[in-house]
Amino acid sequence: MDTNSPDRRAATPEGSVERWLLESDPSIRWQVKRDLLCAPEDEVAAERARVATEGAGARLLAMQSRDGLWGGVAWNHGWDSTMHVLLLLRDLGLDPESAEARQAVGLIRDRVTWRDCGPPEVDDNAFFAGEVEPCINGQVAAVGAYFGQDVRGIIDRLLGEQLPDGGWNCEAERGSTRSSFNTTICVLDALLEYEHTNGSTPAVTAARLGGQEYLLERRLFRRKSTGEAIERDRKSDAVWTRFAFPTWWHYDVLRALEYLRRAGIAPDDRVAEAIDPVASKRGVDGRWPLETRYPGTMPIETDEGVGLPSRWNTLRALRVLDWYSTRNERRKGEAGAFDGFERQD
Repeated sequence: MDTNSPDRRAATPEGSVERWLLESDPSIRWQVKRDLLCAPEDEVAAERARVATEGAGARLLAMQSRDGLWGGVAWNHGWDSTMHVLLLLRDLGLDPESAEARQAVGLIRDRVTWRDCGPPEVDDNAFFAGEVEPCINGQVAAVGAYFGQDVRGIIDRLLGEQLPDGGWNCEAERGSTRSSFNTTICVLDALLEYEHTNGSTPAVTAARLGGQEYLLERRLFRRKSTGEAIERDRKSDAVWTRFAFPTWWHYDVLRALEYLRRAGIAPDDRVAEAIDPVASKRGVDGRWPLETRYPGTMPIETDEGVGLPSRWNTLRALRVLDWYSTRNERRKGEAGAFDGFERQD
């Protein structure tokens, strides 16, 4: 039996992995029920509501100071800043409409600035006005849009910073004319979240599709010029087929596939090769490990540790494989129906 098959149930008793996922934090449980088990909406909503009052979500919310900050700053290199906690709360799926989210985000909107977190000219910028680097601004716009804040100023800036090859790069202000996978995925997350919250506009959608095509033309991890696989990131030395959670600003293949899944695209041949390393990471128990963790201080622990089974990576991998399998089965069915019609003629 092929344990690397996209069919997640091939290697384990049906439902055993899902049961393991459900024996966890409400932030995972509600997403399992929605994305893997297709549970009724009211059941999903009830589970999601617990994120604000139980487990990881409640612990993060309790760590916010009265000035609206986490970690004492809007942003830092250590993953425990205000921006990073908001990214994590978004990953956990904290309901933006909950009273707890509204209170926390309201404090940020009204009190947090970029003082001492970027160039002096942005010191007085409100948090959701962003700063200057497209990588950071992409992350701020993603969380801002998710939590219902006005980030149109950041979005307009990002639209003006798109490079001719379709992507983005924080080094563009220093003369780079080629896009970065890291920066591009951060901006794509922001544009997609903005569209989900505010609806599509021609300019935003065109920019997002251009950035999306930048990744697809490179099959998510290859150089367009030579077709050579990119194994490591030049800036961080991160391996793109070693999966972390959270990803923060880092690009990897699983993160790219998660974006494409959320964007609702039908996977084509340019995606197929990137599916292989995801499927191959599954252990004989049907679970995926946490393969790496980026340097920094996590505000809370979200997994058991590097090298151990990761509920977050397992959830993310399973829904990507489901998306890929379902879409491809649909395409095959449509092709078969078309072939049958032709033969009847």
